Amino acid sequence: MTTMESLIGLVNRIQKACTVLGDYGGDDNAFSSLWEALPSVAVVGGQSSGKSSVLESIVGRDFLPRGSGIVTRRPLVLQLHKTEDGSQEYAEFLHLPKQRFTDFSVVRKEIQDETDRVTGKTKQISPVPIHLSIYSPNVVNLTLIDLPGLTKVAVDGQPESIVRDIEAMVHSYVAKPNCLILAISPANQDIATSDAIKLCREVDPTGERTFGVLTKLDLMDKGTDALDVLEGRSYRLQHPWVGIVNRSQADINKNIDMIVARRKEREYFATSPDYGHLANKMGSEYLAKLLSKNLESVIRARIPSITSMINNSIDELESELDHLGRPIAVDAGAQLYTILELCRAFDRIFKEHLDGGRPGGDRIYGVFDNQLPAALRKLPFDRHLSLQNVKRVVSEADGYQPHLIAPEQGYRRLIDSALNYFRGPAEASADAVHFVLKELVRKSIAETQELRRFPSLQAELAGAANQALERFREGSKKTALRLVDMESSYLTVDFFRRLPQEVDNGGNPASSTVDRYSEMHFRRIGSNVSSYVGMVSETLKSSIPKAVVHCQVREAKHSLLNHFYTQIGKKEGKQLSQLLDEDPALMERRQQCAKRLELYKAARDEVDSVSWAR
Repeated sequence: MTTMESLIGLVNRIQKACTVLGDYGGDDNAFSSLWEALPSVAVVGGQSSGKSSVLESIVGRDFLPRGSGIVTRRPLVLQLHKTEDGSQEYAEFLHLPKQRFTDFSVVRKEIQDETDRVTGKTKQISPVPIHLSIYSPNVVNLTLIDLPGLTKVAVDGQPESIVRDIEAMVHSYVAKPNCLILAISPANQDIATSDAIKLCREVDPTGERTFGVLTKLDLMDKGTDALDVLEGRSYRLQHPWVGIVNRSQADINKNIDMIVARRKEREYFATSPDYGHLANKMGSEYLAKLLSKNLESVIRARIPSITSMINNSIDELESELDHLGRPIAVDAGAQLYTILELCRAFDRIFKEHLDGGRPGGDRIYGVFDNQLPAALRKLPFDRHLSLQNVKRVVSEADGYQPHLIAPEQGYRRLIDSALNYFRGPAEASADAVHFVLKELVRKSIAETQELRRFPSLQAELAGAANQALERFREGSKKTALRLVDMESSYLTVDFFRRLPQEVDNGGNPASSTVDRYSEMHFRRIGSNVSSYVGMVSETLKSSIPKAVVHCQVREAKHSLLNHFYTQIGKKEGKQLSQLLDEDPALMERRQQCAKRLELYKAARDEVDSVSWAR
């Protein structure tokens, strides 16, 4: 295969792969951009200008629908793939994958049927293309796009806007700088009125991308010829005009095949007194070679940008695959390993939240620095140690006999009931930290990119983590309450021994019953108890956070998933598979990415090999 055939064949294969993956005209901008960056040839012309006949002459097969009015009502992307000599010719449609058509009359019918499926049996048009690939030893590697014929008036059953609609559709293809334009004009009409040439003047004013084709040379009035056009005097283009002699309607009716038609075309130009001197640059075979040669030049110029686009797309797809995650193994051992790796990724992020690498862990410190002290300050000690309540408690503690020296039982009852208030803040601290940890679990699961593919595992992991946090909370509460109970169980004696003793006017310790029941006496009791409770409060303000951190935060950091790991290790293969049951849409997306990545890498390898061969 020549370098030219390799280049054009490469472009064809890439375009073919893009269309198979549904990228051309689809939602994937990267692939649409690649498709559009690859050069192709658009065939334009007015109705009944001979477009279909020119295409069939290039292909060497009678396969396009025929009739009056608008026959081509959807773009036909025709990819020609040259095969080895002697191989069988066949066609494939993108919308009918893996079906090979060897009967080209069936191909014609399928084009018509597929057109009707989208547009109906009216004369409506649609911009949705039909993709057809033809494999034959009698073609050159080309991508040709057959577009609806330009028209000037709407016929019955067509909207008034159809003239503008067709022109806009054709314009969207031929305006692309990588598109070569095959402008078809009938020789028996004035070239100045050619719809195809008029459009080409707008999108390619210099004529660099336009290839002019004159059809129906054999139908011109006797005594007239098209030499002014063919020799570039009427309308000059950068490329030479090519004359074509299509099959007559009689030949079509007689099913004259293309091999015979091509021979008759060659004979026409070779024996023509008007065009004989141009015979070696006329005919459909020459046109196909001319297009192929110029297409090669365009491809050569585009290779650097195509290579860059392919490399960028490979990087983007590999990044997306890393984001989506690689496919999951099917054996239980590999699945268990995957689950454990996912759990470790989550656990790593969770610890980062606690240690300050990510935000959120500071809220635990806020519980101890703000919420706990505020809760302790709000405890109703003023009411509990009011003069009235102190009198009541001390009096009730003495029973029917008044205390002799000091109201010890009254002190103990006042202190014990006061310390009982600390149970609330102790439990609330454990609860507050529990809710912070639960929120950090939720955030950590959401931030673990690898877990996003597995909603079942996310739910299972969240449930296991929250169950563990619940156990830690209960342990934390028990420990914090035990600290409170310890303060109640054994009072600090030295505190009371250091208290100043009441004395009478003579300097002896108070002993009169009257003094012991004075208001000042009870106020002093309340003040002493308040001082002791304040001391205990300061102690608990430090010890409760230690208990909560030790029993909740530390346990969450070191053993949050220990129970989960034990349970996972007991699961069988089917249960593990259920945990790794991905979202079907995500699986489809990964599969598409993998296919596209494979396409791009193959394309890069081929581009590199062709580039080195130049």
